[in-house]
Amino acid sequence: MRKKGVPDWFTSSLWSSSSSNSNSFRTRSASGSSPTTPQCETRNESETENAPIAGGDLTPIDGLAEEISGQALLFAEVSKKVINLGELRRLALQGIPDGAGIRSIVWKLLLGYLPNDRAFWEEELDRKRSQYNAFKDEFLLNPSEITRRQDESADVNGEALDLEDKGFLPRADISHGEHPLSLGKTSVWNQFFQDTEVIEQIDRDVMRTHPDMHFFSGDSSLAKSNQDSLKHILIIFAKLNPGIRYVQGMNEVLAPLYYVFRNDPDEKNAVCAEADAFFCFVELLSGFRDNFCQKLDNSILGICSTISKLSNLLKEHDVDLWRHLEFTTKVNPHFYAFRWITLLLTQEFNFADIIHIWDTLLSDPEGPQETLLRICCAMLILVRRRLLAGDFTSNLKLLQHYPSKNISHLLYVANKLRGPSSSG
Repeated sequence: MRKKGVPDWFTSSLWSSSSSNSNSFRTRSASGSSPTTPQCETRNESETENAPIAGGDLTPIDGLAEEISGQALLFAEVSKKVINLGELRRLALQGIPDGAGIRSIVWKLLLGYLPNDRAFWEEELDRKRSQYNAFKDEFLLNPSEITRRQDESADVNGEALDLEDKGFLPRADISHGEHPLSLGKTSVWNQFFQDTEVIEQIDRDVMRTHPDMHFFSGDSSLAKSNQDSLKHILIIFAKLNPGIRYVQGMNEVLAPLYYVFRNDPDEKNAVCAEADAFFCFVELLSGFRDNFCQKLDNSILGICSTISKLSNLLKEHDVDLWRHLEFTTKVNPHFYAFRWITLLLTQEFNFADIIHIWDTLLSDPEGPQETLLRICCAMLILVRRRLLAGDFTSNLKLLQHYPSKNISHLLYVANKLRGPSSSG
């Protein structure tokens, strides 16, 4: 007999299934060749037999046929002249196939980077990519380079007679504020030196991004190029968002976007992955920016409020587990959920699983914020037996080093949590 207030599917034997052995993201060559398209997550036979299917009790063959059919419908939807975003979300929520560049397109559509009318894609991409290049020229040059380019421009145009009319200061008339040692608030050099601290933090974090993946780490030309792209994006974001600037861990949130776009088999899109990832990163963080703003930490909009919502969600669906964690063992949800939420689970699973979790995160019609909380709540439910048997130390260790789980099961439970409460 099941415990009162706990739905049958919480205690199903399905949750004893082993985790997926998906390591395709971790075994890439260290050579400088073009990155390969992510490989599909592999499952062993027992996982396929036990995997829950929301649509009913289907056999593995039926489930595979349904999956193939869903992928075909997703390809068909993306190929339409005008894409129905509601239908795209519904199909993507069932799973986005690896390869063929479809994930790159779907993510850009879901994040609003691409319009739903294909006729405007080329124009919009050209505009955004040109805008990003302008950002690079404006924000990634130090004052010496800016001055050098201004001088060269004047010489090439043969208009060195009257630089003042063009807004450039003749060298003899450069003010104290433009001197490298100036501490004036309007000094470009003073601003440059202030930015240096942020840039150094970004550099350190980028160098630590997924050190087990040759795509991001190592001495290959590919890895160094990818590291440079991540740095550029984060520096420009910090410059454009002075209220937030750069917060440690943003590199981890950026990495999945850049990886997917850089692996687009369309070479033109792959080359422009940096620009595309920047705008999608901005759009993604727009929904989570309050979690990164320290001034809002204790407000109704900040990270503390978000963690409280997670606690209430657990209380709603599994009051016994909630009571055990918060009162019996006194495990403050901030101790584990802060990282889960602010980094969008990028530190809790292997990279292949992160990509599939983000497929759901971006496509769920409830939006990334609510979907993330349901996934976090599902993570707690999937280890409820160990948590109920544990004390403060063991539970904190478990939640700060979350065990491998079958991602299909995790997302299935998270989907169940959108329904009415069963704990009453």
